[in-house]
Amino acid sequence: MTLDGAARRRVAGTVVLLFALVGALVLTMSAGHPAERASLIRWYAVSWVLFAAAVWTLRRVPARQAAFLVIAGAAAVTATGLLAPPTTSTDSYRYVWDGRVQAAGVSPYAHAPADPALIPLRERWLFPEGVDCDFPYRYAVHSGPAARTCTLINRPDVHTIYPPLAELYFLVVYRLSPEGARYEPFQIGGALLAFGTSLVLLAAVKRRAACWAWCPAVPLEAVNNAHVDILGVLLTVAAMTVLSRHRIWGGLLLGGAITVKFLPALALPGALSARRRVLGAPAVVGPAVLVVALAYLPYVLASRASVLGYLFGYLDEEGYDDTDTGGGARYALLRLVLPGAAALPAALVLLAVAAVLVLRRGDPDRPWHGALVVTGVAFLLFTPGYSWYGLLIVALAAFDGRWEWLGIPLAGAAAYLGVHEHVGTVAYAVAALAVVTGSVVRARRVWPALSLPERS
Repeated sequence: MTLDGAARRRVAGTVVLLFALVGALVLTMSAGHPAERASLIRWYAVSWVLFAAAVWTLRRVPARQAAFLVIAGAAAVTATGLLAPPTTSTDSYRYVWDGRVQAAGVSPYAHAPADPALIPLRERWLFPEGVDCDFPYRYAVHSGPAARTCTLINRPDVHTIYPPLAELYFLVVYRLSPEGARYEPFQIGGALLAFGTSLVLLAAVKRRAACWAWCPAVPLEAVNNAHVDILGVLLTVAAMTVLSRHRIWGGLLLGGAITVKFLPALALPGALSARRRVLGAPAVVGPAVLVVALAYLPYVLASRASVLGYLFGYLDEEGYDDTDTGGGARYALLRLVLPGAAALPAALVLLAVAAVLVLRRGDPDRPWHGALVVTGVAFLLFTPGYSWYGLLIVALAAFDGRWEWLGIPLAGAAAYLGVHEHVGTVAYAVAALAVVTGSVVRARRVWPALSLPERS
């Protein structure tokens, strides 16, 4: 097919923007040292601007060329995450440790990393000693062969928080890693999963997949920081593609996503949208519950401690169960209009209302729309402070074509990387405004069509 001049210019413009986006991401990854945090934030913001411009120009590129650009851009953008050590998170070091512990036949839920019982499993790079503990992101360990021992693993005195399918992923990656490998295999695993998600979305929603494939959050959080959330995102996206035709398979995939990270459970109301037939909901919920139960069973049998690990400690540490009357980073938007003690119950009630509305009025042929609404509302109500949680929103927004929801993962990044405690609140407020504005604009486009008289 021969392209006319306008089409060639649109393709060329998209390519130029993609090159600029990749360059900005390279600079983002190179500014990962704590002393360069301001530079990282600046280049990451530039990356988002270029991402928005590239997705916008792709709208009018011919379909065949658009598909090629989505894939080529996905490969280039994803690869930038492999260029540097983890930039803004140390979670991948826990992944390495949990994989190593399991490879030695020990349940990751049975011992915290600092437990003296696991000293024989420690590697020097992961548990530095002496002057090596003077570098940033080192956490003290009070048991070790040296007078001063530390670790790269955050929260070394608590048990792992990750669900069993995540733990199985850590074991598989560790087993497949060459001798002496550190975090790099997990970055490669994240890149493969992120690119796989791009392919699934491209098959399902065509050019809208660029909303995921080119998003700056993907190379930073899924690849560079290697967050296991990407496995849950891929399984959730796969579930959304098959739910309208194969409820059982959709339920199995969604159950798998929940046993990677609990966040995909927010997609359940969308998966159950308007399932009015007797076996509609059980055909989804039953397989999901079965996967969760089977995934947990071997760890329950092998563990001395709770397989929920540090979950409840994390909720307390992050302030999700905070009922005082003061301020806080969680429930930040609700705290602007409600007393602190009312924030948690209000959030739960509003989330339940959103879930019920999706269950009753959602489109069973578009489960991703209900999943996006409930997940997005949950983020706006609870205002989480970790940017990688937003990967799920990015994927669902790409699926649904609702670009206004992308302000939420950007707000999560602002809350996590921001230098001022109120930056996250302002960012989430702007994200909420974007969602409301986008919804109003879309509604105004529909109302006139509904009021038109039928043709005689």
